[in-house]
Amino acid sequence: MKNSMKKQTQITPSSEVLRHMINPLLTWHRANRRPLPWRKDKNPYRIWLSEIMLQQTRIEAVIPYYHRFLSELPTVEALASVSDEKLMKLWEGLGYYSRARNLKKAAISVITEYGGALPRDFGSLRDLAGIGDYTAGAIASIAYGLPEPAVDGNVLRVIMRLTGREDDIALAATKKKVTEELRAVYPSGEEAGLLTEGLMELGEQICLPNGVPKCEDCPWKDFCVANRDGRQQELPQKSPKKSRRSEDYTVLLLIHNGRLALRKRPEEGLLRGMWELPSLAGHQSCAEIRSFLEEKGLAPRSVVAREKATHIFTHVEWHMIGMIAECDIPSEDYFWFDKEALEQDVALPTAFRVYRKLFLTSFS
Repeated sequence: MKNSMKKQTQITPSSEVLRHMINPLLTWHRANRRPLPWRKDKNPYRIWLSEIMLQQTRIEAVIPYYHRFLSELPTVEALASVSDEKLMKLWEGLGYYSRARNLKKAAISVITEYGGALPRDFGSLRDLAGIGDYTAGAIASIAYGLPEPAVDGNVLRVIMRLTGREDDIALAATKKKVTEELRAVYPSGEEAGLLTEGLMELGEQICLPNGVPKCEDCPWKDFCVANRDGRQQELPQKSPKKSRRSEDYTVLLLIHNGRLALRKRPEEGLLRGMWELPSLAGHQSCAEIRSFLEEKGLAPRSVVAREKATHIFTHVEWHMIGMIAECDIPSEDYFWFDKEALEQDVALPTAFRVYRKLFLTSFS
């Protein structure tokens, strides 16, 4: 990796270069803009919801959740008053569940502090739970036409390639600098939102992070430095992430009379306060699991090893093996749910998707 990764490069694109990019991008975006459901109007609540859902999640995966969520919670008022259980059920499968908790927390603030309408300035948006600089910029520009950029990995990538810069995009200082540079040239009104969307779209559809960028279809192809110099694969520069720690678990599917045992996770830490399948640290044998269940008085009739599964969180990987045990006695240490309750009322984190499906298909 080049020495420029060790400290920030002093190369800064001129305001003229960034201004020059705007009109070609707006023209391209108007002609190629995808008809995504949250683009049908400028409703701040819907734009906010979509931006939160799209964090760490593909557009195709978000769309059905977006529609279902809005059908149940069409307004900020509905979101602020929804029960935590229903909220988690609506979010089930999207992952990163703190996003949903922060949505409700922010909705309550919008009701109590802003009369039910999302604030119209960047700073107040930024102060709401779960809203960072990027989301605040997206809402401000798309919903309200304010000259506020929304800078994420996509935007950093296209700007670094456009200008040929080698700044380390993993550094907060790089993001801050690019945000300030874009803010200085950002338009207001409808064009603010179109520019924000266009930068997103360019990074998602043309200036791809993996594989070969589609430079021939890019509105910047005639003046992009990376395209001119053949450096698309070199840029952007990014220092490697710290490796995730790895944890092994044996996940227990405890069945009694067609009901599955669940328990609540602690109210702090990973997946805080959510339902989970009981588990033991390490990969245990069938004999070890039988002994554990007998000690807890569950009277297991059988213990059978089943599917392995891996789930990757931001900083940790879970490597799991499933164990199914049909038990004669239901322990009061757990809550027991039948298929109907599991499907309609109980939200299980995505980490347990394989085992949830196994129960629903095998014991119902």
